[in-house]
Amino acid sequence: MVDFWGVVREMEDGREIDGIDYEAHQAMAEHQMKMIADSAAETFRLNQVLLHHRTGFVRAGEASLFLRVSARHRGAAFEASQWIVEELKKKVPIWKKPAFAKPTARPASPATAMSKSR
Repeated sequence: MVDFWGVVREMEDGREIDGIDYEAHQAMAEHQMKMIADSAAETFRLNQVLLHHRTGFVRAGEASLFLRVSARHRGAAFEASQWIVEELKKKVPIWKKPAFAKPTARPASPATAMSKSR
């Protein structure tokens, strides 16, 4: 059995993020995920496939995707897991919008603070 947790990274396009807001066409996304799971089960001769993708805001460091694949042999489970994730990215209508972290203001240097107060 292989469990995969897709965790939201802290960086997106080289910028720090607070998290990602996921939107989906729910019915179509569920249908596509079922088709991918069924196809993987047949292709890789799997015993079980559980696939869940969260929607809404997911903080950096939290899981947005959970995948469990059970097969008679671990090689098939690992190979199927990778294939399922790649198919999900290509075919499932889930859109992500990163929430970029706000830059923190740096304290003014003493010289800058003095020139502003004059």
